[in-house]
Order: sequence, then C-alpha cells, then structure tokens
Amino acid sequence: MSNYTSALELVRKLKKQHGNWENISENDAARMMVQNRFKTGLDIAQYTADIMREDMEEYDKDSSQYTQSLGAWHGFVAQQTMYAKKKHFGTTSKTYIYLSGWMVAALRSEFGPLPDQSMHEKTAVPDLIEEIYQFLRQADTKVLNDYFRELNAAEEAGKDTKEIQDKIENFESHVVPIIADIDAGFGNEEATYLLAKKIIEAGACALQIENQVSDVKQCGHQAGKVTVPHEDYIAKLNAIRYAFLELGIENGIIVARTDSEGASLTQKIPVSNEPGDLASKYIDFIDMEEVTLETANENDSLLKHDGKLVRPVRLANGLYQFREDTNVDRVVLDCVTALENGADLLWIETPTPDIEHIKMMVDRIREEQPKAKLVYNNSPSFNWTLNFRKQVMAKWEKEGHDISKYNKDDLMSSDYDNTELNTEADKLAKNFQKDAAREAGVFHHLITLPTYHTTALEMNNLSKGYFGEDGMLAYVAGVQRKEIREGVSAVKHQAMAGSDIGDDHKEIFSGENALKAGGGKNTMGQFG
Repeated sequence: MSNYTSALELVRKLKKQHGNWENISENDAARMMVQNRFKTGLDIAQYTADIMREDMEEYDKDSSQYTQSLGAWHGFVAQQTMYAKKKHFGTTSKTYIYLSGWMVAALRSEFGPLPDQSMHEKTAVPDLIEEIYQFLRQADTKVLNDYFRELNAAEEAGKDTKEIQDKIENFESHVVPIIADIDAGFGNEEATYLLAKKIIEAGACALQIENQVSDVKQCGHQAGKVTVPHEDYIAKLNAIRYAFLELGIENGIIVARTDSEGASLTQKIPVSNEPGDLASKYIDFIDMEEVTLETANENDSLLKHDGKLVRPVRLANGLYQFREDTNVDRVVLDCVTALENGADLLWIETPTPDIEHIKMMVDRIREEQPKAKLVYNNSPSFNWTLNFRKQVMAKWEKEGHDISKYNKDDLMSSDYDNTELNTEADKLAKNFQKDAAREAGVFHHLITLPTYHTTALEMNNLSKGYFGEDGMLAYVAGVQRKEIREGVSAVKHQAMAGSDIGDDHKEIFSGENALKAGGGKNTMGQFG
C-alpha cells in the first residue's frame, strides 16, 4: 500500500528506469495508485482481518469497545452505509458490513426470491462480497478524487496545500471487514473448503458457519432445524481454517454459530469410542425409551446407554429427537467445543432479545473459555417493541407496580405508544447493544436484514404519495429535499456513479482532447 508521497517517488523511479514514459504524469500516476490501494481481494482480507483482531483485543480490555454492522444485499447499500458513518461520526472505526445468507437467498438468487434454506447458488455469496468491495473501493476513489481536485485548484491559485495534502496522506478507507454468512457450508467439508476459498479471495476476513445439516438448513428463526454431531461441525471449522492458511490469511476469523437453542432434531447418532467422549455427550441429549429385545420392534435401532437397552426416539422422517429442556445445555457444549477447535467468535441464535438469557449462557461458556465473546443477531425476526414491553411489564409486576391499565394480550397497541410503558421499553432498545456488550459478552452487534425492510418501507411511502394526490411532491419533499438537507452524497447521483472520476481520467489520458461529461450543461450543477 502506497501513500501519495511514496507513490510519487516510485513513479519517478519507474519513469527514469523505462525512459519512454514522458507522457505519464508523476502526480497523476501517484494519484491513481493512491485511489486504488487494494489490488486484490486477498489484500482486503488481510487488511480487514488485522482490523478485526485489533478490535477483538480492545473489546477484551474494555467491553464498551464493541463493534457493529448492518446487513447489505448490494454494493451500493454497503457503500452508502460507510458514507453515512464517516459523514456523521468522522470514521469507519468499529463498523463492519454483514453479508446475510437470508438476503442473498431472498434478493440475489437467479432462481428468484427464495427462503433461507441454502437453495441459492453458492457462488452468489463470493460474488456479492466482490461487488461490495468494488463499491467500497469506488467510494475511496471518489472521495480522494475530490481531494485531488481541491489540491489542483489550490496549487493553481497559489494557496497553501498542507491541509489538503494531510487529508490525502491520512485518508481512512471505506473498506471495512465483512462477516460473511456461509450457511452450513453448502455441502460436505470439501464443499465448505472450496466455497470458503472463493469467499476469502473475494475479500472476506470473517466467515460465519452454523451447525445445521447443510441439505436441510433452515433460517435460525424458523422451525424444523436439524443440527449435526460435533465431529461433523469440527470438520467444517477445520476446512475453513485450512482455506485461510492456504491463501495466506493467517489471522482469518471463524464465527461458529449454534442453532441448538431452537433446534430439537438431529439427523444421525455419532459413534462413541469411549464413555464421556464428545460423541457420547451428544448422544446423552437424544430422547430415548428403555426397551427389551422382546418389546423392541422389528428393525428398530437400539443402543446400550447407562447400562440399559434403549431405543432412540425416531420420527417418521428418520430424524432423531432431542429431550426437551436440553437446548441450553447443547448450546453451551456447542460453543465450548467450537472454541476448543479453532473458532474465534460465537453466534447464538436466541428466541428473543433477552440480555439475562444470553448472559446466562455466556457465563456458563466462560467458565471453560474465559475470553468467549459473541456476534449477536439483532434480528428483525424479533418483535422488539413487543419483547421489550413484555420485559418492562414483567419487571413492574415483580416490583409490585400497578399494571392494570395495560392489556397483557395487546401490548403492541398504538394506544401505548405515548405511555410510560413505551418510554421504558424504548430505553431498553436504545441501550440494548451497550448493555449486552457489557453484561453478555457481545463483541459484535449486527442487524441481518435492515435494508430489506428499509427498502420496503421507503417504497411503500413513496408509492403511496407518488401514485396518489401528492404526485411529484412525494418525491420532491419525501426524498430529494431530505437528501439535500441531510447532505446525502447520492443526491448528486452522476458523481456518485463515477462521472467526475471518469472525466478526470479522460483528461489524464487524453489531455485537452478529452470529451468530458461535466460542465455547465450538466444538470447536476443545480445541486451545488
């Protein structure tokens, strides 16, 4: 990676070495090199892995230093997220992009909209990562291009350029870590390894893999989830680590996701070689009934368990059922086992956003793995308003408050939107990430599907006005005027798409012969 000064020195050296590069401007060449600091996806993967590792170390020292991301289903969405973060907070620090398998399935599959069941093309995941980084790199190019325009104008006017040069030399990239959802690996461990390599080569430094059976994978917030024995899952963790090492990303991050809290089924019974081994612990969770050879049915599968002959409870579809109330114990064993076998971070899918519940599991995990920390899904599948109103009501009831004016069966009623109940519930929402980071070991907070929902909401609002009585005012007042007032860069959509960059490149390549798109006749000038 070159800053502007070192890039200038390199171009001067190359011009002298080759002798026939007189048409190549040292300043322009250095400028273009700086505007494209990442040459390959592996450069990005290494750069972002270093960022994540540093962030993890900082969190271990201070839990207030948690990280966040929003899910993106298109490169433009990711780009605008980073633009907004830098505009409002001056930095992209502690901010990532989450790539959701759910959104890939619903929005990026050539089959059309699909449920989150690993039916989309596996190549859609690395393709989207590559697209996201194209847009984030273009964001770097655009902003730096604007800085170089400032620099040229200042130099021509004979003004001091130190402040502008400092902005160029100390520029913070829009390129941030991506946590990429690889589902359950899209097949066996070899398939997982091959896909992991493609994802890493596209630029992802962190891969999230779940412990479901690959060919019957379900969304973590739906029923019918089937988990695999630990040995099968460990093989896939190994496959991902080998992929990182083969490609030279020695500090790549593996996020081990367990769906065990919401899963009650397993596809197979692992082989136990001795009492107390990992397979036997898994078998202990399976629902069984004691039988004798006389009471067993023909073709039953039987086990000797705790000195008894037992029949594992098997459903009509051939799947085995876990005992009720084993879910949390299975989560804890899943997490400890994953951390013991190469995982760096944990992901626990929970039924509701309940910090006390998450903390209970993390505390148990930390008894064996003190540095255990979570990536937590702040899922739109949760009804956050309803859940937090329920939590406030439960707290008030425990404290003896009068809650008779609230209907427990209708807590989502808009009648409660301006009440103390809503005020207290919204406080829980506002502080949820900070509190979970401190109390429940959550290092990274993400919202999987935010832009799926924001797109639907905004198109609902625009369509309602535009196709109704407001007509064009719906767009003018509801979109464009807000963009102008908020300073949203995309209001100048031609420049956002690279028109200014292209004009400058044409001038660099062709000099006065360049046919440029900018100028007085470009209507984008109306936006200043």
